[in-house]
Amino acid sequence: MAYSLIKRLIDLAVGVLLFLLSLPITAPLLLAVWLQDRRSPLYLSTRIGAGGRPFRMFKIRSMIPGASELGGDAAFESDPRITPLGSFIRRCKLDELPQIWNVLIGDMSLVGPRPNVEGGTILYTEEERRLFSVKPGLTDFASIIFSDLDEILEGSPDPDLEYNQRVRPWKSRLGLLYIENQSVLLDLKLLAITAVSLFSRGAALRLTEAALRSLNADKTLVEVAARQAPLPPSPPPGADLIETRTGYELRKTASSAR
Repeated sequence: MAYSLIKRLIDLAVGVLLFLLSLPITAPLLLAVWLQDRRSPLYLSTRIGAGGRPFRMFKIRSMIPGASELGGDAAFESDPRITPLGSFIRRCKLDELPQIWNVLIGDMSLVGPRPNVEGGTILYTEEERRLFSVKPGLTDFASIIFSDLDEILEGSPDPDLEYNQRVRPWKSRLGLLYIENQSVLLDLKLLAITAVSLFSRGAALRLTEAALRSLNADKTLVEVAARQAPLPPSPPPGADLIETRTGYELRKTASSAR
């Protein structure tokens, strides 16, 4: 109870500060995106939050209107759905800035497992569904380690499947490790490492690796966090086999059956 209260107070205090500091960046970006095509500069993405409840997550739109109908959930660096301005926005992670509002209204926390789209969560194992026991966050171990997600998926013939085989298993394990060890100190440490990542990805990865070692994380998970080798495919937590499906495929199948 005390941790939850302190966490919420930190969310509000830091969230208000970040909102005010980011406003001079967010406002011009929203205007620039609107000027591209005179369409809404905000993208409201339905994500699954605490308790498995859906919520609307705010992002600055980096893709063409109707992009979700033209492809899967995952995007890669040269995805044709991404606009030229959107490419810059995504590369600098500026599309995430409006999520500070999600923190202020209580849908998200500053620190917690990154929220997934509904199409991704329908594939979750029972073990992965433990991720719904806490509020999703703006940052966590996975968001630091996989900040180059668009580059990881670049060139893949099926980015959604690539994500499910080489990113999701490790992302889910990292989220579960956070839940098992969550504390005010860990939250502050992850916020500090996230701040470092804005200036040096290498330093942030080294600090993340050290933080995982301090939590006695599995050796393979620590090796993945170092990002010195290609990400190995792996079964998701709670499964024995590597995933061969995507949420996008399941939605298309269900839609065509109706």
